[in-house]
Amino acid sequence: MSARLQAIAASFATGGTTLVDRIDLNIAQGELIAIVGPNGAGKSTLLRLLSGDLRPSAGSIRLGARELASYPPRELAERRAVLAQHIAVSFPFTVDEIVRMGAGELGGRQANDAVEAALQEVGLGDFRSRDITTLSGGEQQRAHFARVLVQLWTSEAARGPGILLLDEPTSSLDIRHQLDLAQTARRCARNGTTVIAILHDLNLAVRFADRIVMMHDGHLAADGPPAAVMRPELIGTVFDVDLAIRTDASGNPFVLPELASL
Repeated sequence: MSARLQAIAASFATGGTTLVDRIDLNIAQGELIAIVGPNGAGKSTLLRLLSGDLRPSAGSIRLGARELASYPPRELAERRAVLAQHIAVSFPFTVDEIVRMGAGELGGRQANDAVEAALQEVGLGDFRSRDITTLSGGEQQRAHFARVLVQLWTSEAARGPGILLLDEPTSSLDIRHQLDLAQTARRCARNGTTVIAILHDLNLAVRFADRIVMMHDGHLAADGPPAAVMRPELIGTVFDVDLAIRTDASGNPFVLPELASL
């Protein structure tokens, strides 16, 4: 497939520090990409470049045939949906109101159906009338994921497959809801959505991603299928940890850290 989202020698620097350095990526429609790497590797900065929230200091980001920076904010919002890493809500909006924000100005049955589908997708159908500030961190994260799904689905109904960008979407979730979210992202990709997610759980990335993009000190350390990227010498260097790579019953690799004795 041809590239839908493309980074061409993209860099970002601020305050004299280069956070992302000359990244080249070609991401096709329907791919699920996991961005992994240690803290401070440049993952969130790269995602913000790919979303259009930041403009590269050098190089370029292209969406289709156009520079990403050429899209007005409204037009860009109709083509990609972003779940940020930190979302603070200080006002007592209900879960339904938060999720409905994803529909923008769209109302009527289409918006109602999308909100209902998203609430059910994240398991918050019985929480619609709850004040979001009274929810646990994981429940709030699921509500915001539902909002982003509404934005994505209503835009895709009008324009076709879009782009879903997720910055550490499983950080506050228990194991079950981590798997639920990853499965939702996988279904979106099967339907043609381009999905790019920052994940800290390497085993979750291996299980669900088509490709793993590994960042290290602002550079691209690896980019390829999970089996090709999950090499102990590479992960050991990037994450500064001793580990072993095993395979499960299906032949999929998984990471097993080797902890030093205390």
